[in-house]
Amino acid sequence: MVPTSPLRTTRRLALSWVCAASLIAACSVSNARAGCRDDIAGARHIGAGEFCVLGFCLYRAELWAPKAPVAPPAPLSFDIPFALSLTYERSLSGARIVSTGIDEIQRLATQPIADATLSAWRDAMRRAFGDVSRGDELCGVYLPGRGARFYLNGNVSAEIDDPAFAQAFFGIWLDPRTRAPSLRKQLLGSN
Repeated sequence: MVPTSPLRTTRRLALSWVCAASLIAACSVSNARAGCRDDIAGARHIGAGEFCVLGFCLYRAELWAPKAPVAPPAPLSFDIPFALSLTYERSLSGARIVSTGIDEIQRLATQPIADATLSAWRDAMRRAFGDVSRGDELCGVYLPGRGARFYLNGNVSAEIDDPAFAQAFFGIWLDPRTRAPSLRKQLLGSN
């Protein structure tokens, strides 16, 4: 047996630690990304698509559920849980995400939403959504009759116990009147 030098032993040990740390990090990321889907028993991939404006893609969206919540062009059924994840292609401020979300909720509302309700929803969204960078994932889980749970990069960021908010929020993507009808079709598994 050939003796090894202390330097060679130190390098091997360092390489072993780097490999172990990389493996742990990779497992943590894959488990973190699955976190929101773990809230849905029997979740399967329903559909996915990209949201692009003037050729600039902002995020990739994916819908996970035990079954498709609706077949287009019918309205969304809010009787089953689902997870909607958005993986960002560009950086956006949390303030911009909240502002755009509130604007879309108001646009899709069938009747005016009280100012106090909008203020409460805006505050809840501020808790749920921070600034995002390329590769970040925001995921929302619709919980029938309860509300929504939100994740940022696999960590719970907020739970909002308000079924009306949850339906209005997920309507941004899944309501037949969405600004992104082709994305809606892709999310719901239609070509």
